[in-house]
Amino acid sequence: MVKLNPFYLDLPECVWEEKIEKAFSYLQDCNLCPRECKVNRLEDEQGFCKNGRYAYVASFNLHFGEEEPLVGSTGSGTIFFAGCNLGCVFCQNYDISHSIATAQAVTEEDLASIMLFLQQKGACNINFVSPSHVVPQILKAIKIARAKGLTIPLVYNTGAYDKVEIIKLLENVIDIYMPDTKFYHSRPSRIYLKAKDYPELAKKAIKEMHRQVGDLILDEHKIARKGLLIRHLLMPGNLAATEKWLEFIAREISPNTYLNIMDQYRPCGEANRFPELCQTISYADYKKAVDLAHQCGLNRLDKKDLARLMFFLNR
Repeated sequence: MVKLNPFYLDLPECVWEEKIEKAFSYLQDCNLCPRECKVNRLEDEQGFCKNGRYAYVASFNLHFGEEEPLVGSTGSGTIFFAGCNLGCVFCQNYDISHSIATAQAVTEEDLASIMLFLQQKGACNINFVSPSHVVPQILKAIKIARAKGLTIPLVYNTGAYDKVEIIKLLENVIDIYMPDTKFYHSRPSRIYLKAKDYPELAKKAIKEMHRQVGDLILDEHKIARKGLLIRHLLMPGNLAATEKWLEFIAREISPNTYLNIMDQYRPCGEANRFPELCQTISYADYKKAVDLAHQCGLNRLDKKDLARLMFFLNR
């Protein structure tokens, strides 16, 4: 029988300290993420993500718009971090992903208190949104929160622009990884993310995530407890090369991967600078993606995907 208790509850104190010390060492000459800005964040210098020594939190709440296994009847306890390390030009949260102006710098003690508050409100999990640039702060905050009674699963909700070595620091801490697969090829990654190495690094990071936690496991209430959940955002003109991502997931991750195919793209942020981004996703685009997923042997689609498809088919 699979043990469903969160990993971090069993992590020895000495291992916690090693992970936290190692994570913070990346901030001195910051190479925490693939940007490798080389600023001294311990002295509050800022690089691409605009975060210094402390994490910036834009908002936190019980969120009901996430995937069904993350929400249940009580919601996912989401913590939105500001100043994303990826910086998509079309981001739907552009105001917080490209700026920290409206966010609040928090200590690790503050962050731990937010986690405990969300747990008290009934959250199914703690969902770290855009966490790649604040992993050290998150690790320290989890340790503090655990000592004060945190017991629910932890979700690493990322754009997948992560270093494998940093993901390895999260082993036996994070229960559920939720990467968003964006562009499969380097050219659109360079243009829209300013990160031509995104495809290569995202694939490596996702493989490591799956190695740690395996396929998504649900409890008797159909709530996610451990495992990998992949999102894929459909892009206009198939700029994301959806079929390539589906093939990669089926062949190199697992055909039993829980997948959310998202048709919610709309032009946001700086998308109006790029005519090819000033479109939305059609029903035909969405249906083709779902059909391709099935052809690849990927049948564990988020129920919102299937419900939306049935709605269109019955119109």
